[in-house]
Amino acid sequence: MSHMTYAEAMVVGLVQGVTELFPVSSLGHNVLIPALIGGSWAQDLNVSAPESPYLAFIVGLHVATALAMIAYFWRDWLRIITGFASSVVERRVATPDQRLAWMIVLATVPVGIAGLALEHLFRVVFSKPIPTAIFLAINGLILLGGERLRRARLAAKPAPATPAPEPAPAVGVPALGVAAAGAAGVGVTAARPGSYAPASERGAISHQGPAGRHASGQRAVRYEEEAAAVAADARLSVMSYVQAVLIGSAQIFALLPGISRDGIVTVGGMLRGLSREDAVRYSFLLSAPVILAAGVLKIPSDLLGSLGNGIHGQILVGSVLSFVGAYLSVRFLVRYFRQSGSLTPFGIYCLVAGLGSLVYLIVR
Repeated sequence: MSHMTYAEAMVVGLVQGVTELFPVSSLGHNVLIPALIGGSWAQDLNVSAPESPYLAFIVGLHVATALAMIAYFWRDWLRIITGFASSVVERRVATPDQRLAWMIVLATVPVGIAGLALEHLFRVVFSKPIPTAIFLAINGLILLGGERLRRARLAAKPAPATPAPEPAPAVGVPALGVAAAGAAGVGVTAARPGSYAPASERGAISHQGPAGRHASGQRAVRYEEEAAAVAADARLSVMSYVQAVLIGSAQIFALLPGISRDGIVTVGGMLRGLSREDAVRYSFLLSAPVILAAGVLKIPSDLLGSLGNGIHGQILVGSVLSFVGAYLSVRFLVRYFRQSGSLTPFGIYCLVAGLGSLVYLIVR
């Protein structure tokens, strides 16, 4: 049985955490990086090899990644789970949180069934370096194509009529987040752009030093993010259940190494009429339960079974780094896409990395 070093565990753990949330395919990187480095890395970290301890290691990383996503979105998940529970108790689906909860549940069913039925086949047949490099390049084309179609759709829309000027907002958060903040139960009022303070804290901020202003600024950013999340979930809840399931079913393609789960769901959402930011959020909400369930189901057989013998320390180190990498990544990506960040840089990266890896693997 091959051995796994702590250096390998640290590198792969951190890469897994980062690439799971970026639309660049974590599985694709887990296959390609060892193959490109070669030597003992290619032997120790072969995901397609039967009875490989690398499989137990990947299980630990997936659980850590899912926990990082839940930790970052814990307020959202608390709200959504509460909505699901209230829907079951009341036997009705009325509120946006209740509708979104059922959308997530229903949209997870197809990929769950496909994962149970096809995961082993896809891993053994396709999780090899050359097919993975091809799929990574295809993933880049999907991201670039999604952005191109999005721009074409926006260009085809008629220009909206110029609205009548509104009165200047008072002090608090910007007018963009007022309705959402109210829906979230956040005590804020409208304000000039750049001033994101809840009403109860405005008087205290002016007397605070640099540390106090920094802490208040962080709280203000959190309030704004919470308000934006509630508003986004309200928009997502307007989708039909059929549309939600169709978008979620795109995750099945992520069983192929090199195809990003978040990338394919985001593009699928954009093609179904969602804004890029809302499509990204829906992909994040769908990813956490799928990743966690896939990891938890494999814990008894892989992580706690014979495959994990002798590498529990490496699994722990890699999982900690995966958790940190995933948490920082989702924090960055949420703000990146809220600022109209594009999928284009990720598409270019995947296309270049995929084609470059393919050429290298063929000619070396």
